[in-house]
Amino acid sequence: MIVGVVNETFPGERRVALVPAVVGMIEKCGAEVIVQRGAGDSAGFPDSEFTEKGAKIVADRAEVFSTADIVCMIRTFGANTENGADDLAMYRDGQTIIGMSEPLTALEPVQKIAATGVRCFAMELVPRTTRAQAMDVLSSQAMLAGYKAVVHGMSTLPKMFPMMMTAAGTIAPARVFVIGAGVAGLAAVAAARRAGAIVHAFDVRPEVKEQIESLGAKFVEIEIADARGEGGYARELTPEERQKQQMLMGDTVAESDVVITTAAVPGKKAPVLIPADVVRRMHPGSVIVDMAAERGGNCELTKVDEVVDVDGVTILGPSNMAATVPLHASQLYGKNVANLLKLILKDGALEIDPEDGDVMGTMLTEGGEIVHAFAREVFGLEPLAAPAAAAAVPEGSDA
Repeated sequence: MIVGVVNETFPGERRVALVPAVVGMIEKCGAEVIVQRGAGDSAGFPDSEFTEKGAKIVADRAEVFSTADIVCMIRTFGANTENGADDLAMYRDGQTIIGMSEPLTALEPVQKIAATGVRCFAMELVPRTTRAQAMDVLSSQAMLAGYKAVVHGMSTLPKMFPMMMTAAGTIAPARVFVIGAGVAGLAAVAAARRAGAIVHAFDVRPEVKEQIESLGAKFVEIEIADARGEGGYARELTPEERQKQQMLMGDTVAESDVVITTAAVPGKKAPVLIPADVVRRMHPGSVIVDMAAERGGNCELTKVDEVVDVDGVTILGPSNMAATVPLHASQLYGKNVANLLKLILKDGALEIDPEDGDVMGTMLTEGGEIVHAFAREVFGLEPLAAPAAAAAVPEGSDA
């Protein structure tokens, strides 16, 4: 059994799917690891570190695809449709592909993956169970993204974050408002508090109030009907609820120096939480860091990977923020993938237990079919007679 790692081809993608530290874990499962030359360079893992741990370096991408039984990637074709198009021809019937795949965004790329006959594990589909936490790439990468959102805000804001007392007077601390208290939001709250800011945070799930306050932030009370979804995520709000949310949050947004937004819904456009009129109420010099920019943005005026100026208010729409800290992002992602491999590799052979909900709930395609039940529902496909992946993805999410 051979597990392969290839270079990432998506623009700006600096992560690598496996790191030297997990090679030994995989070898204990009876598999050999091969790595395309230079795959880990941009993440800070040179070929020499892989070979020291027992991996074999191969020069050619095609060789990895033609040799490996399992190919590990950050982005499969589904999440890299332009630059990854050439990979489709190298996917082999019966081969296993592991990586992020945008499994709920568009049907055509998923159908193309299925048509190759590969067994694709889409890491975004890892179920929210206690056992599967060790494979949860959305959480591991979102934690880093939340931290980087604060760094972006700090470097752009024309103020200091902490309070400072000087002979020339006292500098007041910055006011930060974090919208959404999932993994990314809580990481942002923690980072902003460590930097010395006064932090407020809001989430439609009232039960996260305790988590927000435990980090030293203040929970913003906004009355909305119970918005808990499945698996600990928030459900998608109705248009009426969202309008009420926008109205009640407007004052807090307008009074903040930095606003960080994290709200996203799987397979759907991100909800607009900050309309243009609220942006124009903010003080000049204020900053919005929109972590949902790739999904259309939580701010009405966000443009992905662009800096927008609105009457002195700066709106940042960075994408793929985890890739801007590639070393740690790769370490976490690699461990997530290795933990999945431990569940499906036994004594050098691929063994997939059809009763294992965590494994089957991550499987997107197999045998030429889209087999994930929730993905089929999202795309309006008829349920399979005996769906391989019965575990549903929660209705709502945040980065």
